[in-house]
Amino acid sequence: MTHKSNSLAHYCNVVANRIRPYIWFLPNILTAWWWGVNLGSKSRFFGKTVFRTEPNSIISIGKNCRFNSSHRSNLIGVYSPCMVSTIARNAEIHIGDNCGFSGTVIGAALSIKLGDNVRCGANTMITDSDWHSDDPRIGKNAPVVIEDNVWLGYGVKVLKGVHIGENSVIGAGSIVTRDIPANVVAAGNPCKVIRYI
Repeated sequence: MTHKSNSLAHYCNVVANRIRPYIWFLPNILTAWWWGVNLGSKSRFFGKTVFRTEPNSIISIGKNCRFNSSHRSNLIGVYSPCMVSTIARNAEIHIGDNCGFSGTVIGAALSIKLGDNVRCGANTMITDSDWHSDDPRIGKNAPVVIEDNVWLGYGVKVLKGVHIGENSVIGAGSIVTRDIPANVVAAGNPCKVIRYI
């Protein structure tokens, strides 16, 4: 490829990236409205985000949040769209301002709360439930809290009953089954503190 054609390809890509959020804005806004999602201003969508709510449940999303749901929206690889859903009556999901999601699944049967500036890397999952409510072997649902400025790396799974303190970074591929304090780097399966920031 010549330098000229390379520059043209780059220019076309920049233009396409600026247009894509507007193409997906209306379908996602309508879907959020249909499911009763309280969506803050200046939300941006790259691809189709899935919203679902059970009766008497709440999904509240702050302003200036970004949802990367298409395969091209994050070059590290997004395997599924962002999915934000309540999976039981009276469940609540509260997401703060300036949060970012890439193929992230958030499913609440009880309560999930994310603070401001939470960054969820590609293919992350946050849930407060074991999901199989018809199986007697599962335990009780337990709320999840993720405080401000937390960064979940690629493929992180945050499971029920977990509280992650502010400013902490969770390493790629970690399974978080216990509380993580503020201002740490933590990683592993199960996730443990590696060092303090």
